[in-house]
Amino acid sequence: MSTLIEVEHLSRYFGKLIAVDNINFTVKKGEVLGFLGINGAGKTTTMQMLSGCLAPSLGSIKINGVDILREPLLAKRSIGYLPDTPPLYKDLSVREFLFYCGQLHAIPKSDINLALDKVLIRCGLTSVTNRLIAHLSKGFQQRIGIAQAIIHNPDVIILDEPTVGLDPLQIIEIRELIRELRQDHAVILSTHILTEVHETCTHLQIINQGKLIAKERVDSITQSMNESSLIIKTVFPIDAEPILSIEGVCNLEVLSNNRFKINFKPTQDPTQEISKTIIIKGWGLIEMSPSNQNIEALFIGLTKANNQ
Repeated sequence: MSTLIEVEHLSRYFGKLIAVDNINFTVKKGEVLGFLGINGAGKTTTMQMLSGCLAPSLGSIKINGVDILREPLLAKRSIGYLPDTPPLYKDLSVREFLFYCGQLHAIPKSDINLALDKVLIRCGLTSVTNRLIAHLSKGFQQRIGIAQAIIHNPDVIILDEPTVGLDPLQIIEIRELIRELRQDHAVILSTHILTEVHETCTHLQIINQGKLIAKERVDSITQSMNESSLIIKTVFPIDAEPILSIEGVCNLEVLSNNRFKINFKPTQDPTQEISKTIIIKGWGLIEMSPSNQNIEALFIGLTKANNQ
């Protein structure tokens, strides 16, 4: 898969405030990257820089191999952007507005009606084509916002909080649309909603206080949810071999000095055998507590640790 977004050493300052601090990442075609963080973490600032709406203080951004600072017009031809508030002219009909957006994206006159018909179908807007945008629900307005971002069939789609304020049914519909867009594009979406990442994204990045503090594949986190784990702390260093030989134990991860995590199959809970082994070996059991590895646990744990 081709790399469509390349971000290197990206930073943005507002006076003395460091909103984004030296972040690096890539997104390939077919990937949906979830940019996860609490409010004020730097998500929207990063989205604005990726879309070319805000210049970085330091670093570089390449969209489909084109440096957005050196060749902004060429790079932006490959970008579709939905900001946190959809940029709609509400006194126009859906078709009028999207036709205008097609003109802004320099779609040839001979192709614009075909592109318009395709995006209306793709975004589920055919039933409201001739209605004024002002008279439509927030869910439809969000769909129109996505439609204006993809009418020119860009390689890269950037969505900032695409489901904020929607009802549960509308959220499901938008998530299905995002999963469909993944087939032909690279998609990056910012959110502070944990289920959004789990339901929609292939990859996850957590940003906190302007810094990237985690990069994970969502499927690896989901797979780990099929395992249970224990956090163990001992007085003395342990020998991993006796622990790994216990039936049901999958692996052992060293977290810090004399503190480690044991992953095991839930159907073969080896907790008693582990504690017995530690006591017999004289390693001095101080702590034994369950650990749930999921997106919520990862997000909360890393964010708290980073803020200390």
